[in-house]
Parts: sequence; C-alpha cells; structure tokens
Amino acid sequence: MTLDPVSLAQRLIQRPSITPVDAGALDVMQDALEQLGFSCRRYRFEDVDNLYARLGKAEPCFMFAGHTDVVPPGDEAAWSKPPFDAETEDGVLWGRGAADMKGALAAMVAATSRYLADNQLPGSIAYLITGDEEGKAINGTKKVLEALAEEGERFDHCLVGEPTNPHQLGETIKSGRRGSLNCTLVARGRQGHVAYPERAENPIPPLLAVLDKLLARTLDEGHHPFQPSNLEVTTIDVGNPTTNVIPAEARANFNIRFNIKHTGDELSRWIYDEVALVDLDFEGTIEPNIHVTGEAFLTPAGAFTTLLQDSVEAELGRRPSLTTGGGTSDARFIQLYGPVAEFGLVGATMHQVDERVPVSDIESLTRIYTRILDRYFSEPPA
Repeated sequence: MTLDPVSLAQRLIQRPSITPVDAGALDVMQDALEQLGFSCRRYRFEDVDNLYARLGKAEPCFMFAGHTDVVPPGDEAAWSKPPFDAETEDGVLWGRGAADMKGALAAMVAATSRYLADNQLPGSIAYLITGDEEGKAINGTKKVLEALAEEGERFDHCLVGEPTNPHQLGETIKSGRRGSLNCTLVARGRQGHVAYPERAENPIPPLLAVLDKLLARTLDEGHHPFQPSNLEVTTIDVGNPTTNVIPAEARANFNIRFNIKHTGDELSRWIYDEVALVDLDFEGTIEPNIHVTGEAFLTPAGAFTTLLQDSVEAELGRRPSLTTGGGTSDARFIQLYGPVAEFGLVGATMHQVDERVPVSDIESLTRIYTRILDRYFSEPPA
C-alpha cells in the first residue's frame, strides 16, 4: 500500500500539538507507520510523549527524525485560514506546522510506503519523532536516544526533516549546526539612596564591565563551512521603578552561537574567568548561570551527503549546497550517535502567521525521500 502525503499532512496539522501537548499527532504517525508494518514504541518523559518506530532488524539502518510539536499560532484572527484546519487552496496547504515540520513528516511516511511497495527491504528503516523540539528539548529526542542506546538500538545514518530551504525546494542541506550557549549574569549589591552612594553598592557598573570584556573579544573569524561565532546580549534588566534608589540587583542575558572552533565547556570557563577578573570594588557578587543547549557539529562531506545531494538533483535539477547556518535542531543530539543531515521543505513562513507550503513541494519532497531510500539501500554509504 502507498499513502498520500498531502492528506497525511492535513491530518497532522489538524492536531493542535503545541509544545508539549500532543493532541493526537503522534497517534496519526503511529497509525500510518503500523499500517506499513512498523513496530512502534512510545517513550514518555514527564509531560512529553515521543515515538520510536522500526521496520526490520538487519543493517544498515536508515533513520528518519523529526517533531510533531509546533509553536503557538499567535492571533488566530490574523490568519487567512484557520491555523489548524489544514485547508488547501490554489495548490497551497495552510496551517501551523505545514512547513515546520508536519509536511516533511508526511512526505517521509509516504516515501517509505512507496519504497516498500516496490522493494524488499534489505536493511531497516527507523523513525524517531518527538513532541519536544520547539520547547526546551529536554524530554524529547535527547532522552529517547539515551533510552534506545541502553536497549541496544542503533542506526547507521539519519535524516532530519527540518525546513532547510530558505526560498525554494532543493537549495540547501544542513550538514552541521553551530552550538548554542545561554548565560544569565546576576550582579548583586546593596540598595541605597542615590544621594548617599557610600552607603550602597551599585551592581550595575560591574555588570556592564563584565559585558564590555566579553563583547571585546572576537571569538573567531569563522571556520569553514561555519560562519563566525557571535555573542549577542539579549537583555539587561534592573527593574528599578524609581530614580532615587540604587538597586540591589541587576541581570543580563546573552547567547553565544559558536562553531566547531569552540566547545561549550571552553566558553563557559572563559566566562567564569572574565567574571573573576572584574574588580567589583565592593562586597557584592556576580554569578554566571550558564546552560549549553548544544555543541557545534559537522557531518563531513562524503558518501552520505553526496547521496542526499544526488537524490535532490535527480528530482529537481538543482544541486543543494551543504550549509551549517541557522538555529539549533535535534540533530545536535542525534550527531552523538551517528552521521546526521537535515533536508525538508521551504521555511520562509515557519513560525509565522499564515504558515503554508505548496502542495507540489510536499509531493516533490516525497519523491526525493523515495529516491534517497532507493539509493541508500542499493549502495549503502560507508
């Protein structure tokens, strides 16, 4: 049997699976995969549900990965079509998750059904689908992979269906991602009257001094194929409602997106060292609270990435470039267990009001994924 990718995408979009609520989206995926003979297991961690499915026990194992959770739609009245009705009009599918990434999930399953209808599977196909990618990403892919490793499950290569193309289908494949570090600096002093500064300890100047030192460093000039690492201050907060009081506390948040010239541990040590060197000139403190949400990684160009590029080019007549830009994805967890790359739909409207994709792109992506499976199991990459 073969499955229609557009109708499957519609059924997924009609489940308002806003992180971490599943709303039945994983049930739609599980039902479709079980129809194809997959053995499915659910992994629930706290309030997040996840799905792992596998067909076959032999090697090699090709794994599709993605997420059913979506971001909130915002003001639903601002949408041209209701965000969870999954309407099609003039060859366009509308709805939250159409691009990111329920359309790609539907294409994966439909492609698998087409491949299985024409071939005896010589290895295994697996699916790892989470409900926690758009949220904190704590109880999703990361924990499922840990559980699967303990159970002896493994894969040889993985393709994530994130919307990697900025303008048109077939532009880019993500072969790596920059790492991400979040830091909150909390400076604590002593509240007092501005007319009597000797009786207070103002935390704002030393907080700014730390930020100045951190911002003064050029982290690097880039490292091919990565762009330069960058530190961006996202907020400085005092919360002082008056003009005649020196506050007791000041905070600043910043994020560092870093390439493979750095690690989260190295950057964390640098931050702690810079904080320690600042002359507070009083008895207050500055405390960094650091959270590394993912390390930078790169899947080197080789047989696997060439197979992906060849499959896209054979279908669309354009060869996608290998890139590492953009934000983070669950590939940052998957890369710890095996080679991973990302290729999906066009992301121009993802997370926006009126998220939508052309129906023809979903159908083209289905054909590309089918080609990938055929090439992968015909000549498995090393």
